[in-house]
Amino acid sequence: QVQLVESGGGLVQAGGSLRLGCVASGRTFSSFVMGWFRQAPGKEREFVAAISWNGGSTVYADSVKGRFTISRDNAKNTGNLQMNSLKPEDTAVYYCAATRTRSWNTEITATSQYIYWGQGTQVTASS
Repeated sequence: QVQLVESGGGLVQAGGSLRLGCVASGRTFSSFVMGWFRQAPGKEREFVAAISWNGGSTVYADSVKGRFTISRDNAKNTGNLQMNSLKPEDTAVYYCAATRTRSWNTEITATSQYIYWGQGTQVTASS
């Protein structure tokens, strides 16, 4: 079992920045891929970014590429999502997620690859 707890959400003006954190417990942090997803009201949960178990590989949704940066610190059991140049359309509940294994493949952007989820943190970018 892995428990994930997000932090760092809030209200920010468009163009501003936020840094989300995710603390993991229950399993060796380096044993899984970590991802970030988001869900806006009335919409399906969508992929934002993912990072491999050792931080050597990352992938981003086109909508956030160049603005968001995912990172992890296995020694501290933490992951982060740095969000810059926020837009109103980035408003959503953001979820930290973890896979069962270290496997990194073309399906890593799919929600079905992740079996552990945090409770979510609200991010609101006002225009």
